[in-house]
Amino acid sequence: ILSELNILNQLQVIGLAKRLEEVFLPNEKDAVLLPKTSSSLKLLQNVRDEAHRFAITYHRTLRDKRTLKTELTEIKGIGKTTATKLLSTLGSVENIRNASKEQLLQYVGEKQANSIIEFFHSQADKSESVD
Repeated sequence: ILSELNILNQLQVIGLAKRLEEVFLPNEKDAVLLPKTSSSLKLLQNVRDEAHRFAITYHRTLRDKRTLKTELTEIKGIGKTTATKLLSTLGSVENIRNASKEQLLQYVGEKQANSIIEFFHSQADKSESVD
């Protein structure tokens, strides 16, 4: 791919296999084995591990944004933590929508309970006006 993009000669690139810690160079069939105690190998391992950590953190952030994006987070005063708490205790957005104010007050404050009720009532009003 680097050759196709015409950047192979512009960048110094290596691959580091995890199991045997082999170093692979472009256009070389055999791997280079660095001594296990080599400071060069330790540096390469740290760079690889940091790149993996960064990528994993980024993908977890994307996944969290995707999975916790619910109707609840659209309600003023309801954040990710409160939405998660409500979903884990009441089970679903539908159950939260149908919950009484007294039920909601067991998990959130009065302002939040009122916001939730108002949000779902205004949604119901909108859908009725469309029908």
